[in-house]
Amino acid sequence: MSAQTVLDGEDAVRAAIGSELGCSAWFEITDERIADYVAATGDPGCAYFAISLSNMFLPQIVEVRGYALGVNYGTQAVQLGTPLRAGDRVRGRATLVEVADVKAGIQTTMAIVIEHDVNGQDRADECVIESLSRWMNP
Repeated sequence: MSAQTVLDGEDAVRAAIGSELGCSAWFEITDERIADYVAATGDPGCAYFAISLSNMFLPQIVEVRGYALGVNYGTQAVQLGTPLRAGDRVRGRATLVEVADVKAGIQTTMAIVIEHDVNGQDRADECVIESLSRWMNP
C-alpha cells in the first residue's frame, strides 16, 4: 500500500503544516494479536498497544521524499485512551503540526490519532500520539 500523501522536499513539508495528511487502513484487533503483543512486551493490560501501532500506520499515511534519511525520533505528549480489546478495529489519522530546523535537516511533529471502531460505533476515548521524525541530508 502506498502512502496517501507524498511530500516531496522541504517546501512541500512546510506547506503541509496544519494539514490532515490522511488515514491508514483499518486494522482488526484479535485475541491472537493481543496475545502476541503481551508476549512480546510483557504489558498484560495492553496500555501501550495503540501507541505501538502508530509506526505501522504512519507509512500508510505519509511519505516524505527528498531526504537521504528519515528517522523516528520518538514522541512528545501521548494521550493513552482506553486499551484495545479483541473486536476493535483501529486506524491512524495524522496531521502535520510543526516543522523545526535541526542540523542537516528538519524535524516534524505529527499528531497521530488512533481511531476506534467498535461494532460500527466510533469511540471518543482515542489514543493521540505526537510523533517526532527527523528528515536528514548529509
